[in-house]
Amino acid sequence: MSAPEEEPAANPDVQKAVEKETQHHEISKEQLLTSREPSSSIGNSSMGMRRFDSLDIESCKFPAHLFKVNWRVVFHLAFQSIGIVFGDIGTSPLYVFPSTFAENRIKHSDDILGVLSLIIYTLTLLPLFKYVFILLHATDNGDGGSTALYSLICRYAKVGLIPSQQPEDVHVSNFKIDVPSNRVLRASVLKSKLEESNFAKYFLLFATMLGTSMVIGDGILTPCISVLSAVRGIKTKSHHMNEDAVVWVSVGILICLFMVQRLGTDKVGFAFAPIICIWFASISSIGVYNFLKHDPTVFKALNPQYIVDYFRRNKKDAWKSLGGIILAASALIIAYAGQAAFLTEHPHSVENTFFDSIPDPCFLPVFVVAVLAAIIASQAMISATFSTIQHSVALGCFPRVKIIHTSANFAGQVFVPEVNNMLMLACIAVTLGFRNTGKIGDAYAIAVVTVMVLSSGFLVMIMILIWKTNILLIASYIIVIGTIEVVYFSSVLYKFNQGGYLPLFFSLFLVGIMYVWSNVYRKKYHHELRHKISPGKIKEIIEDTSFSRLPGLAIFYSDLVHGIPPIFRHYASNVPVLHSVLVFVSIKSISISRVSAEERFLFRHVEPRSLLVYRCIVRYGYNDVQNDEHELFETILLERLCDFIREDFWATNLVGQDQPAPENTESLDEDDNTKEKRNPGTNVTEKKEEIDREIESLNKAIQAGVIHLVGESEVVAGKGSGIVKKFMIDYVYGFLRRNLTRSERVFEIPHKRMLKVGMTYEL
Repeated sequence: MSAPEEEPAANPDVQKAVEKETQHHEISKEQLLTSREPSSSIGNSSMGMRRFDSLDIESCKFPAHLFKVNWRVVFHLAFQSIGIVFGDIGTSPLYVFPSTFAENRIKHSDDILGVLSLIIYTLTLLPLFKYVFILLHATDNGDGGSTALYSLICRYAKVGLIPSQQPEDVHVSNFKIDVPSNRVLRASVLKSKLEESNFAKYFLLFATMLGTSMVIGDGILTPCISVLSAVRGIKTKSHHMNEDAVVWVSVGILICLFMVQRLGTDKVGFAFAPIICIWFASISSIGVYNFLKHDPTVFKALNPQYIVDYFRRNKKDAWKSLGGIILAASALIIAYAGQAAFLTEHPHSVENTFFDSIPDPCFLPVFVVAVLAAIIASQAMISATFSTIQHSVALGCFPRVKIIHTSANFAGQVFVPEVNNMLMLACIAVTLGFRNTGKIGDAYAIAVVTVMVLSSGFLVMIMILIWKTNILLIASYIIVIGTIEVVYFSSVLYKFNQGGYLPLFFSLFLVGIMYVWSNVYRKKYHHELRHKISPGKIKEIIEDTSFSRLPGLAIFYSDLVHGIPPIFRHYASNVPVLHSVLVFVSIKSISISRVSAEERFLFRHVEPRSLLVYRCIVRYGYNDVQNDEHELFETILLERLCDFIREDFWATNLVGQDQPAPENTESLDEDDNTKEKRNPGTNVTEKKEEIDREIESLNKAIQAGVIHLVGESEVVAGKGSGIVKKFMIDYVYGFLRRNLTRSERVFEIPHKRMLKVGMTYEL
């Protein structure tokens, strides 16, 4: 029996939360677009036009059409995904059975069927039911992962910790905010609780950081266990191959793997796809061969009674074996059925089940393909790690490292040089240190299960807050999937001292870095927000008789979204020369995967207009290319600035006298003391001449030369700060900033036209 969709208000606080949520101010796209007229229509009548904030106009300027994807592109990406995504799915048969049975010993013949039954139902309930049928729908415009789910929640509840939100962000075409209704009070209650609780905000951020760190840890462990398991197969046929040789061959393969990452996901994935196809065909064929030759009755394991009997016989050992079984959550049942059939006749071959089960004539080609498949499986997690780092950088949770987009045709394929080098060193260290797939498997299992549990937590929040799912379905998910994942999680934690500590060590280290960076970055942002320069002060500085205006255009970069950064005052007090046109640019990431080019730039005049000072916010999603080609970025920015000057003329001066301007349209300058004064009766011809003069001044400034001023604000702990705060700000954050972030590298700013402006903040 389903729960009723409509729930009565339990108390006044609940009703208040719903009423607050339903007060949603939204200007329709059609209204905004009809309020604009092209420059060629200057002479047309202005009656009936309504004045809107210029940022509202810019934020809704996008083509109203659906993008069509050519089937060849779809086929190309699908084929490429076989080499990148599905590589990790197919290699777990190399190490699941050896990681499941304690001491590589089978105590009872039916234990094989019990383990196979666990594998079958684990694959059915977790990858198939949870991920394919449910979690794939909880995406941020097609992007998944902890950071994508966190971004999705941030769009529906104000749980972000950096105060850079703008009303115009909700008008981006793929932002998609729904207004909760009285029918589903729990969504409004949860939203209200999240927004009012600082603990909830920090906990969500911590959970996102932990999930991100575990994925990165997975990116370290997957290459190690996959390559080691594959290379170790040669020992089954060659007794001259000792353990040291296996380890060093694995290290050599890992080095080669990371060296080819700079070629890009597109080329690597497309080259690897045929190999993975051969690999899947191989393990399926071997599975069918072993199934028919040794024991066709192993599919009795479809009966879950074998799971019950397995736990009844082995008790604690059965629970401990779950840590190995969870590794099967990414593979093929037919391969495991074949290995189980082989083990029924060869129970002593647990340690090398996969390679021992290969028919002798096929061993060498399958071994070669297995090594190649292991390399490709590693590639899958390395690519995922790069994407995860990109998301974290965009959310302000990771130092702003250089992110290279490796494909001009397909978005989201990235390479991070610094992270690639660190992953390579970490993989080499783990391989040389552990030398054993069993211990690495224990560590790998903890990383996998932790990500599963965290994704379920985010998914339940999305069910309540966004999907507004029936409460009985939510409870069913928690009881079934949640219970299974908690049981698996308890099993892998039991092996903490056998190698399970490794991903937790990696994660705590990475979470520490991410926390320090995000915390200090947030403090720095608040400091700049408190000390920002008002438009009145800008006018006072520029009109100072001691200043001279130099022909040219200066683009001043800063992180501050609301207002002019205090570093400009520092610059003006030391350099008494200002360019004839100033553009203050803020690079902002919003909690969506991509922002279309038409919606990217938001502009505003700094009054009075005769100063020729503008503010600009450049909005990016966490999967967008940020200034990969700066010359192109500069050209587009200046073109959009010219468009803005013309459009702002219509929005500001051609307002119908019988239509008052709407309320709540201010965004960036909502706290500024000076506001633009409207004059509906201004002569159109005179205003057109004024706009032409402004654009002419802008063009002259561009021709005189464009210079890029980059604010390099350092932060130090204030006087009287404690030891922990000093260590976190002066040493950890300072080290990360000096060694990982360089503005000119990140934004590809030409060195010949760049000037750094330094300033020190005491936090």
